[in-house]
Amino acid sequence: MIKKIRLFLLFLILAFVLIFTISADKKISNLSALPEKEPEEKFAVGEEITYDVKLGKLRLGTSKFSRVDNSNHQEKSLYVMLFETNLATFSDKEKIYTDPKTFLPIIIERDIKNLFIKERIIETYDQNNFTLSIVKNQSGKDEFISIKSSEPIQNAILLPQQVRRLADLKPGLKIKANLPNRRYEITLTSIEDVVTPAGTFNAYHFESNPKQIEIWISTDERSIPVKMQSTATFGYFLILKEYKAPQKK
Repeated sequence: MIKKIRLFLLFLILAFVLIFTISADKKISNLSALPEKEPEEKFAVGEEITYDVKLGKLRLGTSKFSRVDNSNHQEKSLYVMLFETNLATFSDKEKIYTDPKTFLPIIIERDIKNLFIKERIIETYDQNNFTLSIVKNQSGKDEFISIKSSEPIQNAILLPQQVRRLADLKPGLKIKANLPNRRYEITLTSIEDVVTPAGTFNAYHFESNPKQIEIWISTDERSIPVKMQSTATFGYFLILKEYKAPQKK
């Protein structure tokens, strides 16, 4: 069961990645080059998005994305967010520090626990020099990984959050993104209704090519990622359970 859960989360992370497949086609837009909505109201402290994690009709647990604080790093103000997954015998908590202007990751601190292991992972992004340094600690032993790119490096968990910032979404839009080990592309294919435990939402429907992942983002002013599904993981998906609006200033 634990192996299945770990495999699912691996596929889930890959799913977020595959949402944003890249191509060399000049018609495909970079996220940072597209017009954006005003971010402050949408990403104010206090927003919480809770999902049911499901395999078919079976509910495995929950995942929650929340905007929790502001922080300073090297004299720069950053947004602080959490992405937490809790299943029966497995938990994965990510604390994400991101640039509020670009929504690119700066630091990610990750704690993974199950019945047998505890793992601490720290990712440090240098977006000026296009490098990512990763330190993994398991059972007191450190593993170091360094990744070099030719452009700013994005994070799979943050990508849906970047997309919901975009203004003027229309079917046919193609987006490229640069992940640590791959470059990917998605297409906004349609606008349709999505039924969730939190209600029915009219949503933008994004699909990857090849078709391995789908994502739906509500068309209202909140732009909530209401559902994410991987067709490559035997029906695993995240579906909106509860939405808590950010605090009003």
